[in-house]
Amino acid sequence: MLLDNISCPKDIANFTNSELHDLAKEIRSRILEVASKNGGHVASNLGAVELTIALHKVFNDSDDAIIFDVSHQCYTHKLLTGRNKDFDTLRQHGGISGFTKRKESPYDYFDAGHASTSISSALGLLTGRKMLGKSGKVVAVIGDGALTGGMAFEALSHGGQLAKDLVIVLNDNQMSISKNTGSLSRYLSRLTSSSQYQSFRNTIDNAVKKIPLLNKPLSRFIFRFKRAIKASFYSNNLFVDFGFEYFGPFDGHHLESLTSVFQDIKKLDRPCVVHVVTKKGKNYNLAEKNPTKFHGLGPFSLETGDLLKKPKKTFTEVFSNKILELGHKHSNIACITAAMIDGTGLSAFAQAFPDRFFDVGIAEEHAVTFAGGLARSGIKPVVAIYSTFMQRAVDQLIHDIALQKVPAVFVLDRSGAVPDDGETHQGIFDISLLRPVPDVSLLSPSSQVELELCLEWAVQQDFPVVIRYPKGECPKETEEFAHPIEKGKGVLVKNKNNPDKKTDCLYVCTGGIFPEVEKACNILEEKNIFPDIYNLRFLKPLDKEYFLSVIENYSKIVFVEDGIRIGGIGTYLESLLQRKTLNKKTWVCGFPDRFIGQGKRPEILEDAHLSPARLAKKMENLL
Repeated sequence: MLLDNISCPKDIANFTNSELHDLAKEIRSRILEVASKNGGHVASNLGAVELTIALHKVFNDSDDAIIFDVSHQCYTHKLLTGRNKDFDTLRQHGGISGFTKRKESPYDYFDAGHASTSISSALGLLTGRKMLGKSGKVVAVIGDGALTGGMAFEALSHGGQLAKDLVIVLNDNQMSISKNTGSLSRYLSRLTSSSQYQSFRNTIDNAVKKIPLLNKPLSRFIFRFKRAIKASFYSNNLFVDFGFEYFGPFDGHHLESLTSVFQDIKKLDRPCVVHVVTKKGKNYNLAEKNPTKFHGLGPFSLETGDLLKKPKKTFTEVFSNKILELGHKHSNIACITAAMIDGTGLSAFAQAFPDRFFDVGIAEEHAVTFAGGLARSGIKPVVAIYSTFMQRAVDQLIHDIALQKVPAVFVLDRSGAVPDDGETHQGIFDISLLRPVPDVSLLSPSSQVELELCLEWAVQQDFPVVIRYPKGECPKETEEFAHPIEKGKGVLVKNKNNPDKKTDCLYVCTGGIFPEVEKACNILEEKNIFPDIYNLRFLKPLDKEYFLSVIENYSKIVFVEDGIRIGGIGTYLESLLQRKTLNKKTWVCGFPDRFIGQGKRPEILEDAHLSPARLAKKMENLL
């Protein structure tokens, strides 16, 4: 096995073309072997195998650096940088990450996980190195999906004038997670179809190479001449206008041509964009046919592609069904997402109401402000974004939504503990980020019926509403959760196994962690302790008088939230009791002041001291 003898990129520098092709086969086999057991980002990684091999074959000097945007396509990179022996631990608790991580390898220059950041990071790294007198190329690998993010264009505008040794590799597969939409996607498709210029460019380049003692003035003339020719073929090439030399498009799976192109580019002294066309899921038929399904998934059968563990009904499915129902009921509802049609459960709505559905690409900031514009026209926008990605649009939510009291609804999927993807994807900051924002209502449903009630209530309001829920199964229904929504009020769930219905112990929790609190109660029941649970529903606004009336008869109260403890709802409620000088024993449980690594949900919660056993122990300590 070639992989077994690779500890760093220099080990493949002298590989023959035949060995490189064999290596690509080994890598695809290794990725499928591990991802089918552990889950992972399959389609994107299979599509970037040859590209990554060619990059590491050429840019393997100690002064070169390769930076992957999002880095969900970095599995080949990990295998070529000495992590093959640990690859079986991919995305497992305590194992290697599915994204680049600085602590894992000196070849991982940044911890990544969000889109559109690579060009800015690469530009900063390169500029700093130049200031310190260091040489070498810095390569940013960015997909056409990530290029829809505004931050990428800000970096392009800066980089084309600043960094002559910056190489941007545009990995064009016409996909981000869902199929790409919009003008940029059509623009790249037009570039991809322009083979006439490539033929002309290659003829000129080959002729120039044969001229001896080619001096700098002639070089500059030919460079300007080639830009003029490009303009005639491309009608103002976007990247050329930003100050980059554009090369491509090239077949992103043709190792020989990619290697040759990168070798030529390494000799240039100006910023370059190399446009390569790849296919997600390459050489795995199931992933090629359905790259969206194989973007990110759990353990699956290699033969059928089916998940090995059939998921139970999730919050995402409940939202999907309910928003479709509301779409039929209210003709003014429109849905928006940022390249997450399937992930947020909006596929059915998009199919039923194509004129009322908008996928804006990986552009969360635009999604939020676009929703504000829709709302001002009389439309009721419902914006579905993962909690971790909503962090990128907090300014827009404050300035363009809350400040103007725009009646838009925001649905934050994957709030709280998010399995497998690690620090960059945990949805633990939304409560602390959004609770301080005036005029925004923040709800946290705990079950199917509550989520449905929250959605029905939210689309009828004339102010901004945010609904957050976790990635995972919806708990079983209880009759208490069917109570109608009352602004600022939650739901008290009495312990059904308490014969005299009296207890001085109470858990106060957010909806996303209700199942763990319920399990903590089951643990305590074995010790003849019978706590009740108050599910807050509303994290903002809070009906203080109602809350104080609920907790009046309890002397031991544990606050539990699936968000970071600093600035959270638990700390606020505890301080409220202290200000009222009420004689209560309290404890606040939330995520600690650190980033939380990867693992399954129970492992993540145990790591944060939020597992049922830990929560039960907190109550025991108060007793």
